[in-house]
Amino acid sequence: MKTSHSFDGQFEFQGKAKTWSLVMIAIGVIGILGGFFTGNAERTFANLLLNGYYFTCVCICGIFFCAVQYVAQAGWSASILRIPQAFAKTLPIAAVVLLVIISAGLFFTHAGPNEEGKQTILPYLYKGWALKGVTTPGDPNYNAVIAGKSGYLNIPFFFIRLLIYLGSYSLIGRMLVKYSTNEDELGGMFNYNKSFNASVLFLLIFGFTVPLFAFDTIMSLEAHWFSTMFGWYNFAALWVSGLSVITLTIIILRENGYLEWVTEDHLHNLGQLMFGFSVFWTYLWFAQFLLTWYANLPEEAAYFYKRWEPQFKPWFWLNIIINFLTPLLVLMSRDSKRMVKVLKVACIILICGHWLDYFQMIMPGAVGPQAAWYNEIGLIEISAFIGFVGLFTFTMLTSLSKFKALAPKKHPLLEESLHHHI
Repeated sequence: MKTSHSFDGQFEFQGKAKTWSLVMIAIGVIGILGGFFTGNAERTFANLLLNGYYFTCVCICGIFFCAVQYVAQAGWSASILRIPQAFAKTLPIAAVVLLVIISAGLFFTHAGPNEEGKQTILPYLYKGWALKGVTTPGDPNYNAVIAGKSGYLNIPFFFIRLLIYLGSYSLIGRMLVKYSTNEDELGGMFNYNKSFNASVLFLLIFGFTVPLFAFDTIMSLEAHWFSTMFGWYNFAALWVSGLSVITLTIIILRENGYLEWVTEDHLHNLGQLMFGFSVFWTYLWFAQFLLTWYANLPEEAAYFYKRWEPQFKPWFWLNIIINFLTPLLVLMSRDSKRMVKVLKVACIILICGHWLDYFQMIMPGAVGPQAAWYNEIGLIEISAFIGFVGLFTFTMLTSLSKFKALAPKKHPLLEESLHHHI
């Protein structure tokens, strides 16, 4: 028996949603400019990297979500695929923003101490390996450890890799969107099969490159340190934060009269994924921390030593409390994953929690401690985060409004999704 739903209505991006997203962008621009004009350029660049990376990871998660559903031939999610597809359409914008931030952080410089405490000219980002003369023997900035890594950590190869990662993700994301919209016109299995093949290709590329994307963009901020678990730790953060944004978007659209076919059963599945991968994130967090603490090797322990400075230590422990205890205590029971208000609050907490997670990854190495722990998250951090939330909201909802239907109406598994029950 077929369920009667009209999928022809388009999402209209207007009114309060558009106004507030533009206001948030304006707040972000004012805060970022204020950071530069008040002599906090280094801190401002670090915040731009933090939020640009987060923005990009959430968009990548949209493609990963679609790819997993196609490869698994999952039916439950067919009716909600337009939301992660809107994320996929937004990725090229996020990628350009991130590349501009990284380029500016590498090529704009300031005076400051190198790792030996000598005054020199430093880039605002990646000062550990992009510093002029760091690989030249006899130069005051020479560093033998970094020189040994220079075959990998050099600016041309660094940008080539980023272009490969983000370009391949964006291209396959566009392919998945194209095949899905073609499917709406033509029906049949032809475009679904093409989506399946593109998804297999994406997962192969993504599996090999997502750890490298994290190594290059975040771990190389502290180029002496390395962890083979860091890439998968970042993947877990990407997946949980992206799932939280997808779920929150669906809930808000549903509250505003869209996606009326989405039931508590669909939300239950999304809540299960958020809960399960929050536990996975915690496992990686704990394993990386425990092994480093137990081995106590100076070149590895330095990473956590920075994060145990008095200025960062409260945020260090708050990070694990928010991102582990919140899903554990709030989302473990079946009923909580089916209560929309509870799930909505959990999404917001996890979105903020994983911003704090990225903050802990980036700020100690990129900026270092400020005067006191409560100065580490101030107006620059809050306004930049608000600005990027506004930018994501504006670009993603603009992309969503361009779909002719809010569900892939000729997806071969759509009826299974409409009758989904657990």
